[in-house]
Amino acid sequence: MICLVQKKLPHLGEMLIGATDKGICLFDFQYRHKLPGIMKRITALTGWVYTEAAHPYHQLITDQIMEYLNGTRTQFELPLHLVGTPFQVQVWEALLQIPYGQTRSYKQQSQVLNNEKAIRAVAHANGENSLAIVVPCHRVIGEDGSLTGYGGGLPRKKWLLAHERSNSGIAVQGSLF
Repeated sequence: MICLVQKKLPHLGEMLIGATDKGICLFDFQYRHKLPGIMKRITALTGWVYTEAAHPYHQLITDQIMEYLNGTRTQFELPLHLVGTPFQVQVWEALLQIPYGQTRSYKQQSQVLNNEKAIRAVAHANGENSLAIVVPCHRVIGEDGSLTGYGGGLPRKKWLLAHERSNSGIAVQGSLF
């Protein structure tokens, strides 16, 4: 069973949070167009169903996201249940290695996976990420430094990157936005 709740959070809006005893499997923007497909994938791969119910992990992620939004948390310490194909999970685990306040291009991410030709597959897997912000796909940008697609919308991506830069102490040369 996947316990599901909805929470409204500052700067993010309505978020859906899904948790199992294995960990948090969903933290995503409620009105994201890919969300129904992502939720179906999670159900298909786990065999579990969604039930509106509270879970202790819901409060844990809410507390840590609020600390992140307040600029006092730069790294999450959450039990994650990454539900995807082996390649997707590999891509998401690589996303977890991008330091707070920094960015990588899709090409750099595919190089981390030792498969530079997998740029499009990496981009697609990023788009299937069910754990917004926590698995920081917002930190992946175009090779030319441009902002590229983001499930929460480009204005949110821009805000998240600016928020992290302003709280990281990293000197910004030029501007990505």
